[in-house]
Amino acid sequence: MKTCLVVDDSKVIRKVARHILETLDFTVEEAEDGRAALDHCTGSGMPDVVLLDWNMPVMSGMEFLRALRRVEGGDAPKVVFCTTENDIAHIRAAIEAGADEYVMKPFDRETLHSKLQIVGAA
Repeated sequence: MKTCLVVDDSKVIRKVARHILETLDFTVEEAEDGRAALDHCTGSGMPDVVLLDWNMPVMSGMEFLRALRRVEGGDAPKVVFCTTENDIAHIRAAIEAGADEYVMKPFDRETLHSKLQIVGAA
């Protein structure tokens, strides 16, 4: 079974994402910010997919992504940014930093599933 780490400071978003991902046969872990997510990845092992929020306290999504891609094995997880930031500059910056795909909030099961298929994780 594939694993997905949902990184978002919103408990509601994490809960919604967990529900959707579990219907897609993922084992789901959660982190409330980038620092907790990085600790999880380096301590508990790399997930197959990271669903990543952009704006978070402690460590933002971009800071987490750059740090993740620098650690051993950090190039393996597929990273899908989940964000309300929909301008092309944000999207380009995310892809350049190592994101594989992005999805706009709010998202539904169909949208998330298609993005996971695009990155080869579904």
